[in-house]
Amino acid sequence: MFEEPEWAEAAPVAAGLGPVISRPQPAAALQNRGSKDHQLLATLRALEGASLSQHPPSLPSSDSEEDEEERKKKCPQKASFASASVEVGKKAKKKCEKQGPPCSDSEEEVERKKKCHKQALVGSDSAEKEKRKRKYQKHAPINSAQHLDGVDQTGPKAWKGSTTNDPPKQSPGSVSPKPPRTLSRKQWRNQQKNKRRHKNKFRPPQVPGQAPAEAPTEKTEVPPVSKTDSHEARAGDLRARMAQRLDGARFRYLNEQLYSGPSSAAQRLFQEDPEAFLVYHRGFQSQVKKWPLQPVDCIARDLRQRPASLVVADFGCGDCRLASSIRNPVHCFDLASLDPRVTVCDMAQVPLEDESVDVAVFCLSLMGTNIRDFLEEANRVLKPGGLLKVAEVSSRFEDVWTFLRAMTKLGFKIVSKDLTNSHFFLFDFQKTGPPQVGPKAQLSGLKLHPCLYKHR
Repeated sequence: MFEEPEWAEAAPVAAGLGPVISRPQPAAALQNRGSKDHQLLATLRALEGASLSQHPPSLPSSDSEEDEEERKKKCPQKASFASASVEVGKKAKKKCEKQGPPCSDSEEEVERKKKCHKQALVGSDSAEKEKRKRKYQKHAPINSAQHLDGVDQTGPKAWKGSTTNDPPKQSPGSVSPKPPRTLSRKQWRNQQKNKRRHKNKFRPPQVPGQAPAEAPTEKTEVPPVSKTDSHEARAGDLRARMAQRLDGARFRYLNEQLYSGPSSAAQRLFQEDPEAFLVYHRGFQSQVKKWPLQPVDCIARDLRQRPASLVVADFGCGDCRLASSIRNPVHCFDLASLDPRVTVCDMAQVPLEDESVDVAVFCLSLMGTNIRDFLEEANRVLKPGGLLKVAEVSSRFEDVWTFLRAMTKLGFKIVSKDLTNSHFFLFDFQKTGPPQVGPKAQLSGLKLHPCLYKHR
């Protein structure tokens, strides 16, 4: 008899409850209910998807104010959707029993239907958004999911969240920002090096003679550096650099004199200026220190493997490094003395008896234009079968084999040679007898190139 409202039967179905048993309705009412049921079911499904909202869904009710007040008292704002639908269904049954047969739709009912249709459209849109958000959360990173939550929020909470200092979030369609680039260990080290270089670039230069200044503490106060002190420091640094340049220039000059003249002229030069030999020796040591291997160390290593009773004569001993490295008795000869063990003399005429030594050594000392006189003097003082050890700069030899043939004519036989070093060559000769040629014979193999140092 009475037509039951369509939302009364749809509410319990949406909430997951059993269907409400209704009375049989006329055929005309069933046709009208068909279209209305679809609309209300869509709205209820949309409201179920958007159940996050705090307020219960607005359902159609009677025009009487008393019924609205009773419904507000019975249905609190924080009640769940299932309980609200059950109560609405019960009210609808009672109202249908009191009212008569359904009448034609009034204007108020038409307006109510329009409102429900709009809510259904809004609910379907929100349901589609929810589905899209869930799909995006499965495939997208965590940051993008959080971004979608922030975009979909509406109402006073969204306004409060917008007032915070969080950076503006992008829309879901926009490209997510790239993650920060991670540096490898090598790149991090290079970055730290560049920072230190940039920091040290602006530090004041330190004077070589001064000790590094300690960092001042909070209690101690560092007095300001006066202009006179800084001027004196710069002047001292300038004097040291000029003295170093002057020593280098004097060394190059003395080296050229030793290679371009006989040994007697070099001896007179050092006798007239004793400091010149000290300057030359200091420059010579600074050049040899750059070599990967010292030739005097190679000779000392070989002599330590031989008997300690062998007598050694060191021609051009310098600072007596060889004598300090071996246990053998050593006669040290040079043009000037840097050690009490040195005998100052011309190496072409040493104060030794004939055939009195077992080993003769020339370590970077075949200098001057009378190299033949040095080697003949070594032949004189060596015993028969004695050992002659020669170490010379490799760049001085134009042809090693012509040098070895000339040594054979002076009474020496090659025993071993080492040409592997990049800076010097090592030769071991054995005395076979006196020289085989006269003093006037020309030996082209003994003409070695002078070892001159360029100005840098």
